[in-house]
Amino acid sequence: MSLSVLIFFAMIFVLVYLLRTMRIGALVAFLLAGIISGPFVLDLFQVNSTWTFLGDLGILFLWFTIGLEINMKRLWQMRRTIFGFGAAQVLMVAVMLFPILVGITPWSVLGVITVSLLLAMSSTSEDLQLLTDRNQLNTQMGHQTFSILLFQDLLSIPLLAMLPVFAGRSLNLGATLIDVAITSVTLIFGVVVIGRFVLNPVMRRVARLKSKEAFLLVIMLNIALWAVVMDLMGLPVGLGAFLAGMLMSETIYSHQVRAEIGPYALLFLSLFFISLGMGLNLDVLLNNWYIVVLGAVALVCIKFFALFMVARVRNIPIYDARLIALVLSQGGEFALLMFQTMKTSGISAVPPAHQEILTAIIILSMISTPFLLAIHDRIMRSAKLFVKSRTRQLNGSGNDLQPEVIICGFGRVGQIVAYVLGARKIPYVALDLNVNSIMMGRENGYNVFYGDSTNPAVLREFGLNSRRARAVVVALDNANTARNAVLSARSIAPHIKVFARARNLAESRALLKQGVQEAWPETIESSLMLARGVLGQLGISDGAISKLLDEMRSENYAELDNAITDPYN
Repeated sequence: MSLSVLIFFAMIFVLVYLLRTMRIGALVAFLLAGIISGPFVLDLFQVNSTWTFLGDLGILFLWFTIGLEINMKRLWQMRRTIFGFGAAQVLMVAVMLFPILVGITPWSVLGVITVSLLLAMSSTSEDLQLLTDRNQLNTQMGHQTFSILLFQDLLSIPLLAMLPVFAGRSLNLGATLIDVAITSVTLIFGVVVIGRFVLNPVMRRVARLKSKEAFLLVIMLNIALWAVVMDLMGLPVGLGAFLAGMLMSETIYSHQVRAEIGPYALLFLSLFFISLGMGLNLDVLLNNWYIVVLGAVALVCIKFFALFMVARVRNIPIYDARLIALVLSQGGEFALLMFQTMKTSGISAVPPAHQEILTAIIILSMISTPFLLAIHDRIMRSAKLFVKSRTRQLNGSGNDLQPEVIICGFGRVGQIVAYVLGARKIPYVALDLNVNSIMMGRENGYNVFYGDSTNPAVLREFGLNSRRARAVVVALDNANTARNAVLSARSIAPHIKVFARARNLAESRALLKQGVQEAWPETIESSLMLARGVLGQLGISDGAISKLLDEMRSENYAELDNAITDPYN
């Protein structure tokens, strides 16, 4: 391994560590790593076709993860906030930026509109991480912020479809806007139809294989297929990856997809930001550093003012409105992505040198957000400028799924537990890898999904956290799988109560050692129930029977150790 590679990884580690201690997203660290290792600083690597290819893969994965968040059910549930608050925020910021950019830049009207809309977008990855770190995602403010980010993600469809206009291949703007609107609506509803009638059956067949490799490959194939389809239609390949994500979000496998693809998406996404940083022309930025600094300050101030005003018009409390405006005051990765797409596609709506400056402005604004929030928190604690306040917690979580109980395994035992919980109207979610059980369960009204309950990332996707979930039921018939599920659940929520199924006494004791609250051995319990029936028939009172069985159950069936000769029963 060459020394340059060692220096490169060491530098990334140091940057990620330092920035995460300051609650700045890791993506900024990858950008800085690309800048430092690029040709203008240490010159560890050159921007060649390999880095360009890896960056293109990162672009596809970024669009895919954005599309994966766009779920029609979620959009319908939050439609008033998304299309009300979200649309008003983007429009307000764009309207405020438009006259300023017209006055200070030589860009065409089309270029100004493009940049105004792109700068109105915020960083979804950074903002969600900030809200999670601050434990504010499950608050009224977090709900409003998430709705705005969802609208911005949804807006990326028409903006991507508008790229042919930006490229000058279409001169009739009015007709093109109508085409884009029709195309966007058609694509969205086409996703629902294709997801339900085409992708779901394909995913069902792949899931039956119970092969992690096959599951990942079908996701990759889906991304590549739609990227190629959009390219053949003359549309950006990023739109294809975006639609691939939307397709997956409409299936029962979406949570498993999000958990499985997460590490790979982060890897390729980091490569995109590294290649983006390598490609920045530092000579241009250093010669225009004052423009970058003033531009970042102006962008943050304009977005803060616009967001605060829109929030107050919607009767959001001052404290929440101020936090929403601060959290969303930066530029986002969508704009960085669009500038990179325009650059690689030869689209000159904005001169390349100006794109470099805009990229630097967005990066600087992203770095500023955690510091601005820290300053705000310190002022709030001092109570010198503002009255102390806090945002209201919601009953649910930021996740669509808000279970109180998570059932791992949907065989006969899991189905009975789910039936009992459903009868008492206790919110639950069940996970299984058996597609037939899942489909039959969903047809009968059970809240069951495809998911690997031994994967902590999957459990988080299904709403397991120490604040909302109250219990985990492990109803898996394989002892090793059950132990892994218990360990995964307790790694996320160490104090959560876990109840497990065990086939025999040995498995029960092994599970109890893992911290399970109760682990009932099926063979022994069924035998005790038979004994209860026999004793009752023989005239023994219910009280005496209950006392006898309780004694046998005490100290984990210690009295039965000598009675059971076969250790597997």
